[in-house]
Amino acid sequence: MASSFLCTRFILNPNPKSNPIPLSFHRLRPRHPVPLLRCSAAPSLSGSSSAAAATSPSIPVSTPIDVAAVDGPSIRLRRLASEFRSFPEPIDRVKRLISYAADLPPFPDADRIKSNRVMGCTAQVWVSARVDSLGRMRFAADSDSEITRGYCVCLLAVLDGALPEEVLAMRTDDFEDFNVVGLEGRARSRVNTWHNVLVSMQKKTRVLVSEGEGRPPGELFPSLIISADGIHAKGSYAEAQARFLLPDQLKMRELVNVLTEKKIGVVAHFYMDPEVQGILTAAQKLWPHINISDSLVMADRAVKMAEAGCQYITVLGVDFMSENVRAILDQAGFEKVGVYRMSREQIGCSLADAAASQTYVHFLETASKSPPSLHVIYINTSLETKAHGHELVPTITCTSSNVVQTILQAFAQLPNLNIWYGPDSYMGANIVELFNQMTGMTDDEIAEIHPEHNRNTIKSLLPKLNYYQDGKCIVHDMFGHEVVEKIKEIYCDAFLTAHFEVPGEMFSLAMEAKRRGMGVVGSTQNILDFITQRVQDTLNRDLDNHLQFILGTESGMITAIVTAVRRLLNSEKSSLKSSKITVEIVFPVSADSLTRTSTNGYNELSVAADEFAKLAFIPGVASGEGCSIHGGCASCPYMKMNSIGTLLQICQQLPDKNNNFSAYRASRFSSTTPLGRSVAEIGCEPILHMRHFQGTGKLSPKLVRQILGQSI
Repeated sequence: MASSFLCTRFILNPNPKSNPIPLSFHRLRPRHPVPLLRCSAAPSLSGSSSAAAATSPSIPVSTPIDVAAVDGPSIRLRRLASEFRSFPEPIDRVKRLISYAADLPPFPDADRIKSNRVMGCTAQVWVSARVDSLGRMRFAADSDSEITRGYCVCLLAVLDGALPEEVLAMRTDDFEDFNVVGLEGRARSRVNTWHNVLVSMQKKTRVLVSEGEGRPPGELFPSLIISADGIHAKGSYAEAQARFLLPDQLKMRELVNVLTEKKIGVVAHFYMDPEVQGILTAAQKLWPHINISDSLVMADRAVKMAEAGCQYITVLGVDFMSENVRAILDQAGFEKVGVYRMSREQIGCSLADAAASQTYVHFLETASKSPPSLHVIYINTSLETKAHGHELVPTITCTSSNVVQTILQAFAQLPNLNIWYGPDSYMGANIVELFNQMTGMTDDEIAEIHPEHNRNTIKSLLPKLNYYQDGKCIVHDMFGHEVVEKIKEIYCDAFLTAHFEVPGEMFSLAMEAKRRGMGVVGSTQNILDFITQRVQDTLNRDLDNHLQFILGTESGMITAIVTAVRRLLNSEKSSLKSSKITVEIVFPVSADSLTRTSTNGYNELSVAADEFAKLAFIPGVASGEGCSIHGGCASCPYMKMNSIGTLLQICQQLPDKNNNFSAYRASRFSSTTPLGRSVAEIGCEPILHMRHFQGTGKLSPKLVRQILGQSI
């Protein structure tokens, strides 16, 4: 069937309840009378035509005029929305969509390729595009779902024949506001499909506009492509990450032997160097007391290892992590278990340093003068900071995955409460933005997030929410304007993951993706869970597919991601399936993190020189992972101070009878707070308050008393 039905057959019946006229006799009507209309066909991106041009058989044609020149997309969208709103029942709207599906022109088999697949849809959806001789966009689409085919008819009716700038100006919110699909809840899969097809159309439009203007395509971010058969790196930064995904077996065996002999547990953060994580991941299969996780879980796992008989715990992370492990072990009664860090030097953290500043003290002093107040402090801070903060203002720790629920529950229990969050400024701003977005939700939607809140309570809490404005993570600071613009231009249809610590521009982009089922905002564990769940969903459908994820956090996450994804792709269940699935993890990298070098420079890396000769760049400074202390890519220079060599050296020397490794020992805090209390004791209390909240969903009675009494 010719694509001219978009001009002559698409129904926009102003009164569908009254015996609707058959679809084939309807036409889009311009605001003012114009000559009779005729539309050309819409060939696919590959050049093959979906059908020959045709005119409506019931309308004589004289002068052909493009309907898009008369009615722009916004007018057609308003008519479409008006038609669907006139149906009182969602089922009637669905029936109308299904009736439209029969009118979708045939889609060439040659265009059913991966590059034309729309990511994120439950059904299979294909979209192709071209620019016609008048400079207007021509789209073709198809799906294996009748309802989705109906969506495609509607989108084509609005956007086929539009100018590129008109296509790019359309927002997913335009369709949400009109509720054209007749379904409640913005996160429903059918709404997601509608939005994802639109985003795919816009991406193809950008590519064609760039080609038409003679602009070279934007330079791609480096990425790793994971399949059941192996791993393929695209770009030098990805090559650097991939080098150690297959670990040195001799080093791994050496490590397992010493850990087993001396009963040593290992807790490591997700952001470790790929070499470290590769060896630790392989060693886990032979020695169970190795754990790689986010900062919250590290201390918990250390306690479990001590309970299982481990006499030492080695911590691969920054210093506040080893402090937390030491303090929590003491709280659990394991004072005799030794805790060791991985450097003689201080292993810092920009966030922890921000919270230790005099400016942060002034922030809390202000809070102490505004009772009742609660200080919500990010877990990624030192024990000393937690103790000093708790002495000024009652304090509870939080993580990126529970901070929103912590704040909402605090306001639910104490409606007149003032909240003071710190030290991550980006996370604080993102929390405020999230709550602002919630004021536009329905009460039912808000109740799904927290059952004791509604639009009025969210509006009332916003003026009482304060956040520190001078602290940031140097890694997540990289996800700023340059990266966001590139994602919008090249990766707008990919799955987008973002840590809660990213700048607001990246946060907003990820939240928009989240609303249409294409993104996640949260902790490192949230990101890992999101990726593995999408891969599992694809495996369950047993369809060939390519999934592309933007990794919006530290690149050290790649080891855990690759391990989890390959486990799924190679599972016994998936091995029985015939589908071919590839998963691409994209590393956003700022131009500042890339350094041109001579061919000789390639020999410093343990990859064949002839392979590196094909690459234009190597990652960052020559001395390390590719990121300096000033950032430029998502790799933390502090975390990279942890090495397998140091871990082996410490383990081999334990027990440290001659005290040669005292600089590596995570010592207990013997210091006291300004009020003379033990830093170790008072610093652990905010963590224990968080433990109570995690276990019960409520602030502990002790914390509530502290807030109301403003005393510790």
